Amino acid sequence: MSAAKKRSVLLVPHTGRSSNIESAVMAAELLDSSGIEVRVLVNAEDDPIAHHPVLGNFVQVHPTEDAAAGVELVLVLGGDGTFLRAADMAHAVDLPVLGINLGHVGFLAEWESDSLEEAIKRVVECDYRVEDRMTLDLVVRDDNLVEIGRGWALNEVSIENLNRRGVLDATLEVDERPVASFGCDGVLISTPTGSTAYAFSAGGPVLWPELDAILVVPNNAHALFTKPLVVSPKSSVAVESKSDTSPAIAVMDGCRQLSMPPGSRVEVSRGHRPVRWVRLDSSPFTDRLVSKLHLPVVGWRGPHKSADLQDGSSAG
Repeated sequence: MSAAKKRSVLLVPHTGRSSNIESAVMAAELLDSSGIEVRVLVNAEDDPIAHHPVLGNFVQVHPTEDAAAGVELVLVLGGDGTFLRAADMAHAVDLPVLGINLGHVGFLAEWESDSLEEAIKRVVECDYRVEDRMTLDLVVRDDNLVEIGRGWALNEVSIENLNRRGVLDATLEVDERPVASFGCDGVLISTPTGSTAYAFSAGGPVLWPELDAILVVPNNAHALFTKPLVVSPKSSVAVESKSDTSPAIAVMDGCRQLSMPPGSRVEVSRGHRPVRWVRLDSSPFTDRLVSKLHLPVVGWRGPHKSADLQDGSSAG
C-alpha cells in the first residue's frame, strides 16, 4: 500500500507591511506544524520573503503559470489586488483559492485577519467547501479580425482609452448585434463577483454572486443611452473601436492587459473555467455587502413574526 500524498499549500502574502509578514509567518508555521508542506510565493530577489529568517526556509516559487501546480489550495493573505494575482495562478491549474483580508475593503476575502488562526485550523482539518465563481474569457482581434491576444478575468475586463486628451469611439455589441455607438473613456464588462469593484464605482449595480450574468457598464460615455446592461451568461459581448480613434487596452482584473490598436475589437463571453472559491462559512452575501461597504442598517426590525410566536404561545 503506497503512502498518502503529502498535503501542500501555496502561501501568497502581501508584503507591504511588517504586520503582513508576521501574519504570513504565523500561517506558515501553523501549516508546517500540522504536517502540511508550505510553498511561499516570492515575486523577486529583493522580496522581503526571500531572505526572511522564517519564511526564507520554506520552498519558494515564483509567479509563473504553474506556480500552484500540485498544491491543495492557494492561501492569500492580503487585499483584493493580492487575491486577484493569486487567483490567476490558481485558475491556471484549476485549484481552489482562499483569501484572508489584510487590506482595506477586501471584498474577495473569505475572512478577516483576526480569524486567521481559525481559518488555518479549518484548512488543516479539511473543514471547508469549494464554490465555483463565474469568469470571463476574451479575445482581441485587429481590424482584419485576426486574433492578436486572449485572456480571462474573474472581476472584469476594462476596455480603456489610452489617449486621455480625447475619447475612445466605440460600438457596443451584444449577441452579434449592435446596441449603441458612443465616445467614452472605456467600457467595463464584469462578472457578478466583479460588480462590487470597478463596475460599481462606474455606476453599475451590485449583482449577487449566485447570479450568472454579464454586466456591461459604459465608462464616462458621451451619449444618451449609456445605462448599464445585465445580459445573459450565454450572451457574447463585444466592443469595437473605430479605425480613426485612439488606441486602447483591455485590462483584466487590473493586473493583465492586451493592446487594442485602432479598429480592433474585444469579444467577451462566459469563461470556460470558473475560479474555485474556498468557503469557510455560510453567511449570506447580504451580510458581506453591509459589512464591507459600511451600509447603514440602523432601525431594521427584521421579518414580521406572528402574534402567536411573539407571545410564546403555540398554535392549535
